[in-house]
Amino acid sequence: MTPGNFQQLANFIWSVADLLRGPYRPPQYERVMLPLTVLRRFDAVLAPTKDEVLKRYETLKDKDPQLIDRVLNVLAKDDEGRPLGFHNHSQLDFSKLKGDPDNVNRHLVDYINGFSENIRKIFERFEFEAEIEKLEEANRLYQVVSAFAAIDLHPCQVDNITMGLVFEDLIRRFNEAANETAGDHFTPREVIRLMVNLLLAPDTEVLTQAGKIVTICDPACGTGGMLAETQNWIRAHNPEATVKVYGQDYNPRSYAVAASDLLIKGHRDSRIEYGNTLTNDRFSGMRFDYLLANPPFGVDWKAEKKEIDRWPNFRGYSGKLPRINDGALLFLIHMIDKFQPWQPGDRDQPGSRIAIVFNGSPLFTGGAGSGESEIRRWIIEHDWLEAIVALPEQMFYNTGIGTFIWVLSNRKEEHRKGKIQLIDARERWAPMKRSLGNKRRWLDEKAIDEVTREHGALAETKTSKVFDNADFGYRRVAIQRPLRLKFQTTQTAKEYYLDTFPEMLDAVLAIEEVFGNEAHFDWNQVWDVAQKIVKRLPDDKGWAKGARGTAQKKAFRDAFTAVESEAEPVIAKVHKEDAFDIEAMFPSQALPEVTLEELKALLGFIPAGKGRYIEYEADPSLKDFENIPLKEDLLSYVQREVRPYVADAWIDRNTLDEQDGGIGSVGYEINFNREFFQYQPPRPLAEIDAELEIVEKRIMGLLREVME
Repeated sequence: MTPGNFQQLANFIWSVADLLRGPYRPPQYERVMLPLTVLRRFDAVLAPTKDEVLKRYETLKDKDPQLIDRVLNVLAKDDEGRPLGFHNHSQLDFSKLKGDPDNVNRHLVDYINGFSENIRKIFERFEFEAEIEKLEEANRLYQVVSAFAAIDLHPCQVDNITMGLVFEDLIRRFNEAANETAGDHFTPREVIRLMVNLLLAPDTEVLTQAGKIVTICDPACGTGGMLAETQNWIRAHNPEATVKVYGQDYNPRSYAVAASDLLIKGHRDSRIEYGNTLTNDRFSGMRFDYLLANPPFGVDWKAEKKEIDRWPNFRGYSGKLPRINDGALLFLIHMIDKFQPWQPGDRDQPGSRIAIVFNGSPLFTGGAGSGESEIRRWIIEHDWLEAIVALPEQMFYNTGIGTFIWVLSNRKEEHRKGKIQLIDARERWAPMKRSLGNKRRWLDEKAIDEVTREHGALAETKTSKVFDNADFGYRRVAIQRPLRLKFQTTQTAKEYYLDTFPEMLDAVLAIEEVFGNEAHFDWNQVWDVAQKIVKRLPDDKGWAKGARGTAQKKAFRDAFTAVESEAEPVIAKVHKEDAFDIEAMFPSQALPEVTLEELKALLGFIPAGKGRYIEYEADPSLKDFENIPLKEDLLSYVQREVRPYVADAWIDRNTLDEQDGGIGSVGYEINFNREFFQYQPPRPLAEIDAELEIVEKRIMGLLREVME
């Protein structure tokens, strides 16, 4: 059978599902049909050398199982004489299973246990023995086994490529049947094709070279659809290429399907591993040419946090990690850690490319200094982010939310360096004839080709925009305003203060005698006088020493003052001439022409003559924040956007970025909606009124008909 007519075989295998109706619901068919398809293929592949393996097994059966596997895995060969890397030493096969209806349950278990350890591990993850018992109880086991025994899956009839296509088709059907949860492990095939195009198309010239060896990794591989599609693309462009694929997944059934797929296709130098990618990296220390993934959306990593917190960094990233309720970006960090080193012209340091699917959260969640922002900063400032493609909504089976494909590389082409391309494909969808869960739209080949070409062109169009890396960065700067207090001794304030500090009665009365009960709008003057008044009192009537005295003074101000916008600013300190390290405060910024006096005023140092500067106390209730683009210097922005409206505002110079030490906290976010927003003016009121008048007349006409 050739790859072109694999559909016939896939349809025949699918028809076996008729036997499962009743004991199983459609989403559960895969529990039986996928393992049996795998078993039948293995049975057919092993048939030519089965007798030789059994003879050799008789001489080894009392030996160590690992020794048995090493010997027999090499002895079992395909039609071309190459070791298969697995074997079965059971006397049974599908023909014999079919010939003993009364014992098919026990014999099928024995047959599976006769496989080499690598195959048994796969079937442990399938949990197939439980399904055997269920089928036996439902009196369906013999019928199902007989149906599969009738299918000839020998490589002479069905080559590896065709068998791979059949298996992929079955996986697709099962995932679509289970659409209520499929988004956890299944990415629509057209989305994968677009990802693969974006990942590989720029390297077409290199990938078509003779003798090309390519390594691909998917750390959240699910059933292996992305790995399979990547292989298909490379082999379609270069049939002689050697493609090695590596995948890992924590879902046992998905792992079993993906591992089986590799063996069915005859990939002996590829690996699928079981386990949690974030805490148990089965490919630690390995590097890959290409990586792609669709990690879980919005899934927390609380279970992994304890383990991750033990490390000084996570996969080479030492910054803050994302929020506990969304670990998607952790997968991206993991993938970046597996970049091949890159050196232009060095074949041993070829660099790598990544394609990954996210929801919208990693684009903009988290403000400056948060884990998400710091990860975006790490990626963008290393110039790894190449492009982001916005997909239509309602593309995935278990969610209708918008999704995005990120493309990253540590070997950007020269014309892409320092640039990030955004492509808006949200309107390039076609309706599905039949909805599958939340999936109501798909990308046809035309849409995939258009986005691929747009990515390759790196041109400005209505749906493609190119930005400098710095366009997505900003500094979050605190803007302060002075605290303004009025002073007034009221009966209520006195009672409140003296209830706590009764020993201050004489001081309060002495201050009241000077200031009376009128409001005073210069706290600085009031406090200077009050200090002198209290100082003249006996020691036991004035401010106490130490912490008690500090508490007395603070409570005094709290009790007798109130914020008043018309009052004079409260002076915190008076400074003599201070030196400023302007370069350190404003790193990589071309500052405007300002005098030193103007600069100090913008930083909260108000000239007071004779080389002195006043620093006001900030009012916490008036503190505000400005997100200032990285491409604009802070001073120009504050002079233009802040000072004209609040003339007494200044820049908080004490909040510094942890990395560059400059004023403010650097953040990065990518707001797709803002970049592609197109203003639509509201309709003229006259047009709306005319429509309402027509509707009104229609309603009145209907009412008259009812009344008559």
